[in-house]
Amino acid sequence: MTTSPRPTPPQDAQARRDIQPVICYPNETLPTVDLPAIRTARAKAPHLETVIAPPREAATFHVPAGGYFRITSVDGPQVGDLNLWNAHDLSERFYSGKTRALHGTHLTTGERMWSSFPHLRPMATIIEDTLDWYGMDAFGGSVHDVIGTRCDPYTHYLLSQSQYHHCCHSNLTRAMADATGLPLHEAEVHVHDVLNVFMCTGFTRDTGQYFMKASPVRPGDYLEFFAEIDLLGALSACPGGDCSAEHSSDVAACYPLQVDVYGAVPPEGWSEPPRNGYDRTHGRDS
Repeated sequence: MTTSPRPTPPQDAQARRDIQPVICYPNETLPTVDLPAIRTARAKAPHLETVIAPPREAATFHVPAGGYFRITSVDGPQVGDLNLWNAHDLSERFYSGKTRALHGTHLTTGERMWSSFPHLRPMATIIEDTLDWYGMDAFGGSVHDVIGTRCDPYTHYLLSQSQYHHCCHSNLTRAMADATGLPLHEAEVHVHDVLNVFMCTGFTRDTGQYFMKASPVRPGDYLEFFAEIDLLGALSACPGGDCSAEHSSDVAACYPLQVDVYGAVPPEGWSEPPRNGYDRTHGRDS
C-alpha cells in the first residue's frame, strides 16, 4: 500500500466506502461434497505408504484417484508447502488463485483444491482438518492459506542479496526433478503456488500486507484429503518452522512432516470429475 500523501477525499468519500460488497464467485452451485459418504469409504481404505518430508526439504508422493492422503505434524510445530499435479499430465496442476476466488483465503473441511486452466476441476477435497477450530482470529489470521505463494530464493535475493537454497520453491524443485527425472531447470517451471498447510496468515488491516504468525499446529494435528484424480504431490517442510518469526533461514526450529497415502476406496457412486466443459473457442468460430 502506498505511503505517499493522499489526495483530498471527495465529499461523498464515505458514501463510496459504505457501498456493500458483492461476492465475485457465489459458490452455491459448485458440485456438492458428500463428506459422510467419503469418510465411510475412507475407513475401509488400506494404508499404502508413509513419506517423510525432512526439515527444510521436500518429498513427493503418488495418490490414486479415489484414494486418500493425510499430512501430519510430527515432532514439533511445522508448516508445509503443498503442490499437486495430475500424475499423467503435469500441465494440470493446482490453481491457488482460482481456489482462493471460489472458497476464500484459507481452506478447511469440505473445500477443494482446483486445477489450472483449461481443466478447472477438483483435484483433492479436504475431508478432515484438526485445526478447523481455529477459525479467523482477531488479527484476521487463519490456517491453510492460498494467499501466499511459497518462500523462494529469488525474493530472498531481492531483499537480502544473498543465496539461500532451502526455500520451499527450491525444495519443491529438487523433489520434482528427482520424481520426474527432469533436469532441474525444466522441473522448476512446474513448481507453482501452494497450499500453505498449517501456516497461520492474513493481511494487516492498515497496510494490507501479507503476514504470518506462529502456527497453532501441534504434533498429531493433520489435514486429510480425498484424491479426485491420480495425483503427484510434493510437500516442503518450510525453513521457517512454525513461521513465528522468519522464513528462508537456517535459524528457525524445523521439524519433519509426514504424508500417509491410502488406497482407492471411493464412496459409492463417485466418478472422477470431468475436465471443465468450456468449449475453448473463446468467441471465434475457427
